[in-house]
Amino acid sequence: MEGPSVPSQAIPVAEDAPLDAAGSSSPAVAKLRKLLFRRMLIGVNDGRYFLGLFHCIDKQGNIILQDAVEYRSARHSSPPTEQRCLGLILIPAACRSSCQVDCSIEEKMSLLCLE
Repeated sequence: MEGPSVPSQAIPVAEDAPLDAAGSSSPAVAKLRKLLFRRMLIGVNDGRYFLGLFHCIDKQGNIILQDAVEYRSARHSSPPTEQRCLGLILIPAACRSSCQVDCSIEEKMSLLCLE
């Protein structure tokens, strides 16, 4: 005997009107959606850099990069010399020292605007 059917509750997601957890539109979410799958270079406190595609960020500020490559140097004063492919990685917010997005100047300025 089958139970009563329960309709699935899918939240519609549109490129121009993203929804937050409460179902309302949020400017912060809209700005983060513009960063999805863009190349991002993230520096961490120990001198390493990670280059990959921005996949997501959580409420704590932890960032996930996909197809990430780690760059590091033997000395802190020299440019990065060693590299290794990592794939999907999580970079904790507490370890992050810098973050750069690969986009045009106009796009960077629009992302910096808080309105």
